[in-house]
Amino acid sequence: MSGDVCLVLHAHLPFVRHPEHKYHLEENWLFEATVATYLPMLEVLRGLLRDQVPHRLTMSMSPPLCSMLRDDLLKTRTAAYLDRLVVLGERELERTAGDPAFAPLAHFYHDRFRRLRGLYDSIGGDVVRAYSELQEQGSLEIITVGGTHGFQPVLREATSRRAQLEVACDSYARCFGRPPRGIWLPECGYAEGVDQLVADAGLRYFFVDAHGVGFARPRPPLGLHAPIYTHSGAAAFARDTESGKQVWSSKEGYPGDAAYRDFYRDLGFDLPLDVIGPFVHPDGIRVHTGYKYFRVTGGDVDLAHKQPYDPGLAAQRADEHAAHFVAARGDQMDTLSHQLPRRPVVVSPYDAELYGHWWFEGPTFLDRVMRRAAEQQRFRLATCPEVLDHDPVQAVADPCPSSWGDGGFAGVWIDGSNDWIYRHVHRAETRMHDLVRKHPHPTDLERRALNQAGRELLLLQSSDWAFIMKTATAVRYACDRVKAHLSRFRRLDRELVAGQVDAEWLADLESRDNLFPELDHRLWS
Repeated sequence: MSGDVCLVLHAHLPFVRHPEHKYHLEENWLFEATVATYLPMLEVLRGLLRDQVPHRLTMSMSPPLCSMLRDDLLKTRTAAYLDRLVVLGERELERTAGDPAFAPLAHFYHDRFRRLRGLYDSIGGDVVRAYSELQEQGSLEIITVGGTHGFQPVLREATSRRAQLEVACDSYARCFGRPPRGIWLPECGYAEGVDQLVADAGLRYFFVDAHGVGFARPRPPLGLHAPIYTHSGAAAFARDTESGKQVWSSKEGYPGDAAYRDFYRDLGFDLPLDVIGPFVHPDGIRVHTGYKYFRVTGGDVDLAHKQPYDPGLAAQRADEHAAHFVAARGDQMDTLSHQLPRRPVVVSPYDAELYGHWWFEGPTFLDRVMRRAAEQQRFRLATCPEVLDHDPVQAVADPCPSSWGDGGFAGVWIDGSNDWIYRHVHRAETRMHDLVRKHPHPTDLERRALNQAGRELLLLQSSDWAFIMKTATAVRYACDRVKAHLSRFRRLDRELVAGQVDAEWLADLESRDNLFPELDHRLWS
């Protein structure tokens, strides 16, 4: 084998939990991702272990995602969501009976959602524990993600930068029973000094986009295809652009193939409201149901003219694309092996939700990639610790400040659409530090208020809100969340300064924004 390929999936969702509502639209983000990505990927990884296929995969699981996946209320609502999908399938079997194009698809989806509901029941609704068990068996490396996905380059106070990482490591240890070895920096956001925070947190490695290593100082002699050690001792791995392009590119990427399932054409929008009503928002707001009967057909084809989906043809195409991907990585390794004096490393990171949620056939593609890689042995699927153990001597350099996303230098998260939030975030960071300093010996009520102020600050710092504002999806919700967490933080600030904490209001707040139950406000001291 001529080199290593590190497949990395980044799994994260913003913390969305609304116990005050029986149905909240944005909670569907979690339900959809669980059913479309996390459960199907669990099936894939269990299948590879069952068939004794050698494989390696790295997967980040962010603290907000883990908190939601483990939350009893949200687990109950996820189960109810699955139940609705099964019931919808039963109705679809009746509605499409005798239709040669759509009856088989109704059976396909009904069987699929029944199977996933059974899987969810079999793990007791505990997706985190199921993935933890896979890690214990050795083929899956789970890494952590910055606390609430706070984008490090826009955090001003050192205490806030550090708190994001320490909260992440503590949350990981509580979920997986061991400390994490690596971290996915939110949005691959790197700024000077972040590597030292990574090392101080006991983490061994992190990821940056290609230019983070490509423009490092001094220039790394092996380019993107070897990790670098930062002066703090933590290793930085760069994203490989070639393998990323084959999946991400809107023109050349696999998911745009005509045979694959179309994401946007969904029964939630196609059927009359008196038929689909029980399966969308109670107020009649149409949402995706997961029942999608049409294929991409062509990039310029209007939704109304899409052709019926053929799951068999799509699976065949996923296998063909997997063969192409594996062959391309093998060829890439052959080329790099002749150019570099040591074993090359190709790091291929993707958003986990691409596989299954956005690209329905994505889990099948990954399954075939890992099976073909094991058969052909042109390269080794590896985790980053395995790479570092195999070649412990690497170049030392300072990564270039960078991010992934359009432009590559934080432009998505510092934009005219969202930059208004940072003056408020920075003020809150300063106030949090001051509050902790001024309450060295808090009463129990003050301690709880300080801890909750820390939670509200962490939630305020989530990069998701700025991203949503920039990309014009659920903008109002993102703005409302920023304002809500800021308002809650400011009220806690005022009450702590006045020495009059409203215990009843605080208890209600603790029950709503309930992530990180063991949070210690002294992180901001």
